[in-house]
Amino acid sequence: MYSFAIFLYMCAVGIAAIFNKRARKLAVGHRRAFFQLKRQVLRDARYIWFHAASLGEFEQGRPLMERLRREHPEYKILLTFFSPSGYEVRKNWEGADVICYLPLDTPGAVRLFFHFVKPEMLFLIKYEFWQNYLKGCQRLGIPVYSVSSIFRPDQVFFRWYGRGYAKVLNKVTHFFVQNQQSADLLASLNIKDNVTIVGDTRFDRVLDIQSAARPLPLVEKFATGHTVFVAGSSWPPDEALFIPWFEQRPAGDRLIIAPHLIGEDHLRDIESRLQGRRVLRYSAANEDNVAEAEVLIIDCFGLLSSIYRYGQLAMVGGGFGVGIHNVPEAAVYGIPVLIGPNNQNFREARHLLDTGACFEVHDATDFAQTADRLLSDSEAYAHAAQAARSYIADNAGATDIIYKAVFSA
Repeated sequence: MYSFAIFLYMCAVGIAAIFNKRARKLAVGHRRAFFQLKRQVLRDARYIWFHAASLGEFEQGRPLMERLRREHPEYKILLTFFSPSGYEVRKNWEGADVICYLPLDTPGAVRLFFHFVKPEMLFLIKYEFWQNYLKGCQRLGIPVYSVSSIFRPDQVFFRWYGRGYAKVLNKVTHFFVQNQQSADLLASLNIKDNVTIVGDTRFDRVLDIQSAARPLPLVEKFATGHTVFVAGSSWPPDEALFIPWFEQRPAGDRLIIAPHLIGEDHLRDIESRLQGRRVLRYSAANEDNVAEAEVLIIDCFGLLSSIYRYGQLAMVGGGFGVGIHNVPEAAVYGIPVLIGPNNQNFREARHLLDTGACFEVHDATDFAQTADRLLSDSEAYAHAAQAARSYIADNAGATDIIYKAVFSA
């Protein structure tokens, strides 16, 4: 039944690929994966396999991959993605030796995958437990580690109709979970002895990002001497809140917008909402014009994690639709963060809300009142900023625990 469902999914992706660019990349990428494996995998090399569903999971697994690369250069790293949003951004990452899509989880594809590469261990980042791949690992004696995994009661494993599929979790050698709830849910499936609560490796990653943040001279010139609001990974519903607010702010304030989707239509829509302000795209910025701009639109990828440090206040987008994006990425710089209400399934955001470092907003009025209060009340601002810094620092260290448990055993 499971393999038949995968087959149906494969057919659906194939049909969608005719009309949808993202689905087309997915379909082509899954097919090309075998050619990449055949061409790039070295037969006499020792591989450790990391699988990340998308870009967020990659960032969680990155500290572990980088430490493995530093301390065990005898291993090569195979990195697979399921989603185009992960693969297309990181397909040329120098930290892995082979990077490709994960071929769909059919019995035939799994057999062919293990024909080309026989990894010594597999790290699954956060989630995605592919039944046929895990059966293949069990058959070949390949240990499987689930890293930064988090479980919720509404997941299929814990529903009456998913108890059969939940047996796939028994094929995982060890779970390094984020919280107690995840450990308790696994215990309800009689998975207890191979579970360790370590927290989230994402905190290690954002600290690494902070320490390695590259200077951005044009952004620095734009921001120097001004109160700067940074909108990271924004969507139109987020922009409908902070753009009207910014238009009422003093002329000396500055706004940096890093949209989640960088398409010409979206960029033009943002520009059309800011008719009364001097707007500049980052791709058109230079030493002469950037200091005169009031709004800087980041129309490229890869800069956001370094841009947050130039802000005094930030909003992390997605909370009015798809779910919020990476809140710790902003909080690590000790700035208060505003988010939308769709944050229930994001543990770190919920904890930042509890500590007073993060603020949930529901509409334009709520947003304006919260942002204005933080920027006008120095005591409230200082409390939120310190809470952000402390939370990140206090929750770091998961990578070290996992690494020592696996490689020092």
